[in-house]
Amino acid sequence: MMTGRFFAAGGDRRVSLLLIILVAAAIVVPVLSLGLPADSALHMPPYMVALSGKYLCYALLALSLDLVWGYCGILSLGHGAFFALGGYAMGMYLMRQIGSRGVYGNPLLPDFMVFLNWKELPWYWWGFGHFWFAALMVMLVPGALAFGFGWLAFRSRVTGVYLSIITQALTYALLLAFFRNDMGFGGNNGLTDFKDILGFSVQSDATRAALFSASALMLAAGVFVTWRIVASKYGRLTIAVRDAESRTRFLGWRAENVKLFAFTVSAVMAGIAGALYVPQVGIINPGEFEPGNSIEVVIWTAVGGRATIVGPVVGAVLVNAAKSWFTGALPELWLFALGGLFVLVTLFLPKGIVGLWEQLAARSSLGAASSEAPEIEPSGAIVRPAQKPDGWQASAAVEAQPAE
Repeated sequence: MMTGRFFAAGGDRRVSLLLIILVAAAIVVPVLSLGLPADSALHMPPYMVALSGKYLCYALLALSLDLVWGYCGILSLGHGAFFALGGYAMGMYLMRQIGSRGVYGNPLLPDFMVFLNWKELPWYWWGFGHFWFAALMVMLVPGALAFGFGWLAFRSRVTGVYLSIITQALTYALLLAFFRNDMGFGGNNGLTDFKDILGFSVQSDATRAALFSASALMLAAGVFVTWRIVASKYGRLTIAVRDAESRTRFLGWRAENVKLFAFTVSAVMAGIAGALYVPQVGIINPGEFEPGNSIEVVIWTAVGGRATIVGPVVGAVLVNAAKSWFTGALPELWLFALGGLFVLVTLFLPKGIVGLWEQLAARSSLGAASSEAPEIEPSGAIVRPAQKPDGWQASAAVEAQPAE
């Protein structure tokens, strides 16, 4: 019903177009991959399907950051932590699905636990043999961490660069913790060698296509939910907190509660992105907690245009597509290119690609409106441009007006 009202009201045209593209991609890409022969010009190879699905997961992660940074003014440099936690939750489910097909043939313990002489499954692995439990943990674990962290940080009035540094310290602490073998998450090797998801082989072309469709539809759901939040009264309140937090507090609003809600919802979205990412790439390890990964998410969002909803999606896809090309053709230059891109965007495109498009469209419409506006002479006559049938201006027709 809300969807019907959204399209009936026109919503945001950019958001509407993005939703249509994502839903269409969820249908068309599997058809191109599975329904066409390999020698067809329109055939999409399985590796490209998995790569595109990874880009969509990154887009959902960037969208989650846009909710807190673009609309609430919280620059998080640790959103990669929520992404990685969601990925680990899904990875634990996938590891439990291996069963006796592992290298050591243990039906209960993953191979790395057998190698490290673990005698029994840790209590925090219980329940991950069921998909519904893993799906719940994908949202609950990042959401609970964000809620607890945000509760302490926002009520302590930690803002600005200090909050950014603390979020970066959070992800780095998790990086060090997950590197430990005694944590029970595979140490520096992480979780890998996945076999099945919901009974289907993760290596099959059909499963890859299904995972792509799931990623596209989940990104569409994330876009719609973000738009609903931003377009609501709460969304206007988040913008007020971003632009004038002290004034918002003076008016009686609890700014810390506004931030806490946005931060928690954002973390849940990032966790879902991580859960969809893991079965498509086939591995999750502590490297996903690297602070550099979280900084890259900031760059994606800035390049596309923060506080635009569509911008982070565009930025994530374009920057990661460029990364795939650079790391294959000129791997030693990628970090320089990424840093230069961020500097150029900061200096010359502060509103990103989507913001630049909006500015050009606004200037174009303003120019068209000014060219069609009637001119008023000092005598009080209104001069209206007369048009030929073919649209070219021919002469000026003067409509006399009584002088005042």
